[in-house]
Amino acid sequence: MLDYDFPLWRPPSEGENLIIQATLGCRYNQCAFCSMYKSKAYRARPLEEVFADMDTAAAAWPEARRVFLADGDAYCLPTETLAALCDRLAAVFPDLQRVTAYATPFDILAKSPDDIALLKSKRLGQVYLGIESGSDDLLKRIAKGSAKQMEAALTRARETGLKVSATVILGLGGKAHWQDHMDATAALVNRAPPVYLSTLQLGLESSVAPRFFERFGEEFQWQDDQGILLELRRLIERLDPPSPVIFRSNHVSNRLALAGNLPRDRDKLLAQIDLALEGEVSLRPKWIRGL
Repeated sequence: MLDYDFPLWRPPSEGENLIIQATLGCRYNQCAFCSMYKSKAYRARPLEEVFADMDTAAAAWPEARRVFLADGDAYCLPTETLAALCDRLAAVFPDLQRVTAYATPFDILAKSPDDIALLKSKRLGQVYLGIESGSDDLLKRIAKGSAKQMEAALTRARETGLKVSATVILGLGGKAHWQDHMDATAALVNRAPPVYLSTLQLGLESSVAPRFFERFGEEFQWQDDQGILLELRRLIERLDPPSPVIFRSNHVSNRLALAGNLPRDRDKLLAQIDLALEGEVSLRPKWIRGL
C-alpha cells in the first residue's frame, strides 16, 4: 500500500493500525541499548510527501480509525506541523479516532500545555515513552537522560491529560544492579504514574552491544529467566501508584505475559509470577522471544 522506508518499527498495540512515516529515523538516537534507527539519518519528511502517503492510504483503507506517526520520535515535530498532519488525517479518514507517536521526555517537555491541548483536540492525545528505568545510575549508563527528566515529562503529561504508554526494560541492570533498577523504577512510577506501563526485556544486537558494554563501565552479567521473574516480582510488589495504571508484559521479548490494573490487581499478578517461579506456569519459549 505504502512505500515505507525500512526498517519500520511500531509499538505492539499499533500492530493493526495504519502507520504513516512523518519522520525518518530518531532525532535523539543515542540510547546505548537501541539499534532500531542506527541505519537511518534523522529527517522530517516534507509535508507534501506525507500528505501523498495519507492520500494513498486513504484510497486503499478509507475506514482506518487509528494512525501511528512513525518513525522514532515524531512528537518532536513542531506543533504546527503535527497539527497540519492531524488535520489532513481527519480530512481523508472520516472515521479517525486516534493519532499516536513515539516521544522522548525532551519532546514532551518542549511542548507547552497549550501545544498539548491543541494536539489533543486534533486526536493526537497519546504517546509512547521509553522510561527504561528510574535509576539515575542506569539511565546515565544507557545515555537516556535522568529520572528527574522522566518524572518532569510524566508529570507534564499527567497535568495536561496527555496519555503516556511507558516502557521499562527488565534486565537492564544485569545481576549486579537489578534491585536498584526495580526499586527506583517503581518509585518513579509511583511519583508520576503513566496511564499505561509495559515491560520489555533487554536484548542487544551485535551492532550496539560493544557500546552498551563499554558504557556500562563494568562487566555486565545477564539475568537468567529466574532473575528476570524476580525483577518483575519486585517491580509489581512495589508499584502503588496514586491513580490506576494499566500494566502489561505482553511484548514478545518478555518471559511471562501479564495483564492487569495496578494497584488493584497486584496480588493476582504476584501470584502468577510466583507460579512461574515455581515452574507451575510455562514461560515463553526462547525461540519465540525477540525484539
